[in-house]
Amino acid sequence: MSKNTEETVRIYTGSDIMAEALVGRLEEVNITPILRDDEQSGVMFGSGSKFDDQVRVFVRKDELAIAQPIVDAYLKEIGE
Repeated sequence: MSKNTEETVRIYTGSDIMAEALVGRLEEVNITPILRDDEQSGVMFGSGSKFDDQVRVFVRKDELAIAQPIVDAYLKEIGE
């Protein structure tokens, strides 16, 4: 059994629209981020809870050095 040593780091939490825009920018530099949408998960699994603005974007740690300047520029652009 192989051990997965790749770890991820959260780089953004916010609305799904803003997260998708950030994902698009990351994909332009060949980074494929992971999105975690707790609201959608709650609906799928019947929890009935609503988690507004809880889409989280993760990247692999080894991609963070490339992703961070993109995230910083994006956050500055949107005023966060």
